[in-house]
Amino acid sequence: MTAKAVTHLNFRGHAREALTFYRAAFGGDLTVLTYKDAGDVRDPAAADQVMFGQVSTADGPSVMAYDVPSDLPYHQGENAFFVSVRGETTEEITAYWERLAEDATVLRPLGAAPWAPLYGMLRDRFGVTWVLDVVSEYNA
Repeated sequence: MTAKAVTHLNFRGHAREALTFYRAAFGGDLTVLTYKDAGDVRDPAAADQVMFGQVSTADGPSVMAYDVPSDLPYHQGENAFFVSVRGETTEEITAYWERLAEDATVLRPLGAAPWAPLYGMLRDRFGVTWVLDVVSEYNA
């Protein structure tokens, strides 16, 4: 199996700035998909905020980030990160999902997303929020 865990940081309006900073620190490639790009604009003032963002490096740290939508609670320093598990096949990610989902709260059911063929989010019985997805060409 080829899944890896990546730190997924949460911001409110500062994800692009943070990702740019982390790219300068670690190098690598920067990818940003806005809520407007994904066709998921809930608040017109946040249309250009980051729905999916990442800095990918071949030989160093990688990090993901997004701007928490204004209709969801966010307090800087609380719920500041997710653990992201990224794999190459739907079978691999589905198997992890099924095991993590025991006694979990599903925050977003496993399904297609604008940046991945398969994506889901859950909070496990220990309070840890996990995001799982299948890596596509867009977010590799």
